[in-house]
Amino acid sequence: MAAATKLAVAPGVPTTTTMRHRACAPLAVSSATPVTVGLSSAARKPEAAMGTAAVTAVVKKETVAPTTGGRAEAMLTPPLPCMWQEVQGADDWRGLVEPLHPLLRAEIVRYGELVAACYRAFDLDPRSKRYLNCKHGKKQMLQAVGMDGAGYAVTKYIYAAPDVSLPMGAGRSCSKSRWIGYVAVASDREAARLGRRDILVSFRGTVTGLEWLANFMSALAPARFDPADPRPDVRVESGFLSLYTSDYVFGKFTTGSCRNQLLSEISHLVAKHKDEDVSITLAGHSMGSSLALLLGYDLAELGLNSYPNAGGTIPITVFSFAGPRVGNLEFKNRCDELGVKVLRVVNVNDPVTKMPGVLFNESARVLAGRYQLPWSKACYAHVGVEVTLDFFEAGDIACVHDLQAYIDQLLKCTSDITVASDSIMEEEGMRRRVASMFKSWRWQMAAIRAGELIQALGI
Repeated sequence: MAAATKLAVAPGVPTTTTMRHRACAPLAVSSATPVTVGLSSAARKPEAAMGTAAVTAVVKKETVAPTTGGRAEAMLTPPLPCMWQEVQGADDWRGLVEPLHPLLRAEIVRYGELVAACYRAFDLDPRSKRYLNCKHGKKQMLQAVGMDGAGYAVTKYIYAAPDVSLPMGAGRSCSKSRWIGYVAVASDREAARLGRRDILVSFRGTVTGLEWLANFMSALAPARFDPADPRPDVRVESGFLSLYTSDYVFGKFTTGSCRNQLLSEISHLVAKHKDEDVSITLAGHSMGSSLALLLGYDLAELGLNSYPNAGGTIPITVFSFAGPRVGNLEFKNRCDELGVKVLRVVNVNDPVTKMPGVLFNESARVLAGRYQLPWSKACYAHVGVEVTLDFFEAGDIACVHDLQAYIDQLLKCTSDITVASDSIMEEEGMRRRVASMFKSWRWQMAAIRAGELIQALGI
């Protein structure tokens, strides 16, 4: 990213909003005061480690063009409770992506760490009774992976099993349901810091061989989430749909489809916190980002993101890390129509973000910008706003899709900020320990993926 990029600030930022109980107003900036934010690609500074810190305020050193003299002045970035709706995509992140606003960057990193917790808690030991499931109980999980200060309480574990056909005529799979993520809700203290009660769903990416097979089921299938209005033209990748909707009644830890587990738990949490400002945040890496997007669309299509008996809509935001395409153009348009906000964090060198639809995608629908081609309804299309990264290591090609590499790159895209926190050094120490854990985890993950894929293919 450029060493110095201009941040466009809209004149006369409105202080009113349609959301509930908003007490703060964004910082009003005159159109005559352009703001320049310095972004450096230097090594991460201790004060930039905000993934799990209880950040009370962020002060950003900005160079403001003076109107009368040559002296630059420092300006105060509005605290998160005052602009959480914008950070969650209320205005499609206008003015926050180019360049990446420090509050938005901190939130992306924070949700990325909450997704990374899925990998840290995943049991990869074939000798363990919890093999390919979570190693820890719900109450201890975040603490066990070094995120005790995350400010969330895990309320439910989510399990899924794809219903896929095995290759070479081997019939249909009898895959066991595997742990794929968790639902959590912000604590009272975290809710006060965020400005709302955040309901979080976090999904890991592909691990098992059958999940890999599901990833390659690239045919589009109707989602049909709303029985009253099935919308057959809204189509999604059949493998992701299978993982999301397939029932498994013999699960060791749970029964029912991933979809039913999630809809039930989120509806319960929305009803429980109906008298508060609530947000629904869905975050995932790789295949997990596809499940997050399917869930977001599902909730909005069924109207489950509404306050019970009070009116108003709860915002749904998807933070997608290294996510593939999920559905066709009708799916994208319907998500936009329903107000599902999607922020996709993409490495330009990551091939997964270009699939499915390497050939038939949003760029291959029309000819000469005017003529719709016959296969246009079969073309995949990305949803949402993109945050583009660009990183590659010749000695570690797999890093282009690695979640921790994404997070590290985001932390390098930092402006000069100061975090008002008493535990900066402790958080930095924790980050280094987690980075060390990820080095060993990456090799384990590569080994298990190769082994599971070979086993599933019957080689």
